[in-house]
Amino acid sequence: MSSSASHPRRWLILLTLCLSTLVLTVDNQVLTVAIPTLVRDLGADAQDIQWITDAYILACAGLLLTAGSLSDRYGRRRLLVIGLVVFALASLVAAAATSPGQLIAGRALMGVGTALVLPSTLSILITVFTEEERRTATSAWSAVAMLGMIGGPILGGALLSGFGWNSVFLINIPIAALAIVAALWLMPESKGPARKADPLGAVLSVIGLTALVWAIIELPVAGLTAPGTLLALAVAVVALAAFAVWELKTPSPMVPLSLYRNRDFSGGSFALVLTQIGLGGLVLVLTQYLQFVLGYTPTEAGTAMVPMAVATIAANALGATLGRKLGNRTMTAAGLAVVAAGFGLMASLAPDSGFAVVAASLAVFGIGAGLAQPAAVAALMGAVPPEHAGVGSAVNDTMQQAGGALGVAVLGSVLAGAYTASMPDTAPEPARASIGEALAVGDPALTHAAREAFTSGMATTSWATAALVLAAAVLALFVMKPSSRKETREGELV
Repeated sequence: MSSSASHPRRWLILLTLCLSTLVLTVDNQVLTVAIPTLVRDLGADAQDIQWITDAYILACAGLLLTAGSLSDRYGRRRLLVIGLVVFALASLVAAAATSPGQLIAGRALMGVGTALVLPSTLSILITVFTEEERRTATSAWSAVAMLGMIGGPILGGALLSGFGWNSVFLINIPIAALAIVAALWLMPESKGPARKADPLGAVLSVIGLTALVWAIIELPVAGLTAPGTLLALAVAVVALAAFAVWELKTPSPMVPLSLYRNRDFSGGSFALVLTQIGLGGLVLVLTQYLQFVLGYTPTEAGTAMVPMAVATIAANALGATLGRKLGNRTMTAAGLAVVAAGFGLMASLAPDSGFAVVAASLAVFGIGAGLAQPAAVAALMGAVPPEHAGVGSAVNDTMQQAGGALGVAVLGSVLAGAYTASMPDTAPEPARASIGEALAVGDPALTHAAREAFTSGMATTSWATAALVLAAAVLALFVMKPSSRKETREGELV
């Protein structure tokens, strides 16, 4: 799908879309360094902290597909602006919170705002850029998302030290306001042709996706056999199966599942899921290694991720040029192979490794992600008909949200199991379950054993993730369409 002509203000529009994406990604990451302060100032316990994080994830993931469909139906710019307004108001609620319950409510509302904004960003991007420039624009958008993920903890540390925890939410308001003004001034409105609403599809998708993400979140905490996890999985399977049956049956589906017949759409979406699983595992494993094994503070651990951000941004720029010559399939597969090499390098880390090996691992990972992700997104979005641009973007966002959560859950369980298996049988039970508990004892021998066991567990997890990402590279090669000298219409069903 391509536009007949680029919009004259397309680069300013891209800047606005990047700003909208940046405020969402920064805020989601900035909270990671604020947790100790929230515990102290609001009296939040472990369950409160979990809900402060999970309320956002559940609201966002559950509503993404519905929000994408609404943007196609009622206008993508309109949903973007409404979402930014909701996000700004929710940030004000969170900043004014005097109890954990109020903060949880604010975070849930922020998740709603994020769900409304995200599908509109990519769908607007592909309507204002022609096919020739769309890859460059998508690479810039991906680079900004990565910059927000890495910059969030750094910004959070600076705000916390200078202005208190409320500032991590208040900073969202002027940025969102600027994005709203720019959107109303610069962006054209776009929407799909008039179609009947699909309320049943919307309800089933919200129930199914919320239950699925809840099950993924509970998996490493309660285990697969826990009644709550099993119930959530059962609800997710039933609701999503009913959603698929209904979407195939109804004449006006919210999500046209026939898109998955397109090799670029299906290959791109599944490659993104597996990549995000790997990214979720990387952030989980490496941030703990930096803090528990190397003794970094949370802010220092966030700053240590800078090599990945720099490498990703550079690779995004390179990938935008190479992608036109090599095609999405080759770029996605090659980038994923480089990501797998980064995980292999990370498996070589030792308890006394210096930052040089960490930086090299992150740089390799960043290069691979910078090459693979924009190509996979370009393939997925290039296969989406214009009338379904919003819901196509929502599928991309949903895949990445679910993949990231699944990576933390599954690879977190692998790490925990490998750590426990490597700890001495004579160690106290809490210390065998958690490196944090082991370090808290203060015994030098136990601390040494815990750091050795964690590094061993990290190597196991890194090799498992490398295998997973290599599987994604193979999937991209076999499923996605090869490029040709003159690209065929990417929306074609094959």
